[in-house]
Amino acid sequence: MQTGPSRRERMRAALEREAREEARRLTAAYGVEGLSLSAVARGVGVSPPALYRYFDGKKGLILAVYEDLTGEFVSTVAEAARREDPEDLGARLYAATRAVLDWSVEHPAEFDLLMGAGYARLAAESAVDHVLARELGGLFGGLFTQLWQQGHLDYPADDEIEPALHAQMLAYRRLVGQEFPVGVALLMATCWRQIYGLLCMAVYNHFATVFDDCVPLFEHMVDDLLALLGVERSPEQRPGAVGGG
Repeated sequence: MQTGPSRRERMRAALEREAREEARRLTAAYGVEGLSLSAVARGVGVSPPALYRYFDGKKGLILAVYEDLTGEFVSTVAEAARREDPEDLGARLYAATRAVLDWSVEHPAEFDLLMGAGYARLAAESAVDHVLARELGGLFGGLFTQLWQQGHLDYPADDEIEPALHAQMLAYRRLVGQEFPVGVALLMATCWRQIYGLLCMAVYNHFATVFDDCVPLFEHMVDDLLALLGVERSPEQRPGAVGGG
């Protein structure tokens, strides 16, 4: 009696895995514009029709890459936070945010698909809107929940937040799956808008004649944000420390 997948099923699973890996390689090398079923099929040694059972054309291929990248990216950030002392929220926030920067700079084409122009095009055509925001936001949201519960945060009351912004922060709080006050959601969004701006500077080389290395600006920004949240990074994470950033 057969208890596991058949040989044909194993072969199909292997082909899908190889195709996803090739699609990721092509995305990294040429961006989403260089991604096509024919290019992936050529890379894995099959005809394009053989891949239609796994991907619904180019859009399905891009969605598969987006899913794989989201998983890799969020796992990388989560692992960076996990390596720090669970009680040291400043250290965990710094490590997670630095992992966001490092991964993004090392994977510019992939960043474009997850958070740049490539994402905007994909979200306009597919049901991916909020996927990364929910996954990454949920990770950071858990840390913000701990900050709130431990009394670190100074945040605005509901009646201090303009109604239209309050409604947006309610939606944002639902998206990241947390139960903290709306003012805490606003603090979290305030941090992200600065982090995202610096990510774009670093990945797309904005003002590269001045900021050829965005790490010093990043370090300054994160220290300011951590102070806003009532915590700080550990001494080991400061420049010049053994094992520091």
